Amino acid sequence: MNPLAKISLGQFDVMAFAPTTDAARAVAFYRDTLGLTLIGQDGFAAAFDAHGIMLRVTSVPKPLTPQPFTVLGWKVPDIATAVTGLAAAGVEFDRYMDSQDELNIWTAPGGAKVAWFKDPDGNILSITQF
Repeated sequence: MNPLAKISLGQFDVMAFAPTTDAARAVAFYRDTLGLTLIGQDGFAAAFDAHGIMLRVTSVPKPLTPQPFTVLGWKVPDIATAVTGLAAAGVEFDRYMDSQDELNIWTAPGGAKVAWFKDPDGNILSITQF
């Protein structure tokens, strides 16, 4: 029997990935605009500490075609405060549904509140208050 067959990935930390075609621009956005700590950078990726999760913003060749859905999100305790603070830092929130409020926050049928924005490469990111 293969000893690796008994390993559960549930016991290991998750890493997140986002693509970029311009590492310097991505570092400025994720570090300076979103406030993530840059923990390392090489010719392949910039690694950030996203509250104990490693986010690797990986350099990819042009053209990059962003996915039409959220690729990365954060759970926040107060979405209105988070939207206001990020907007003050230059983040523009997107409107995908008519039912989003004046801050572009959408309330899901179950009560969660979500706001979406894009990184400089067009990757859709979100913040959610449960």
